[in-house]
Amino acid sequence: MHEYSLVSSLMDEVERQVQVHHATAVHAIHVRLGELAGVDPALFRTAFEMIQPDTLCAQAELTLISEPAVWHCPHCRKPIQAGSALRCPECQVPARLDGGRDLVLDRLEMEVSDV
Repeated sequence: MHEYSLVSSLMDEVERQVQVHHATAVHAIHVRLGELAGVDPALFRTAFEMIQPDTLCAQAELTLISEPAVWHCPHCRKPIQAGSALRCPECQVPARLDGGRDLVLDRLEMEVSDV
């Protein structure tokens, strides 16, 4: 289950942000999950729940934001409709994937102490 290693890396980044901002708790984690990122959302959530209790994120809510795959013609920038051939109907150029392949830590909601 590679989702476990992805969540582990996510938690490393959350920990870095906690240290940078001198946070005392993390209340919410928002992650954008691309349709073509190769990540199963249910397994990702399960891995998060396994790691979560031993961290400052013990009470944090995980929000997964689904991001659809977006294809465009690299020549004329015309969007390519989902489910159609991945080739521009006007230019006949192969489409380029412009979004929906990434897993991104989008936002953290933290409690920050007055330092």
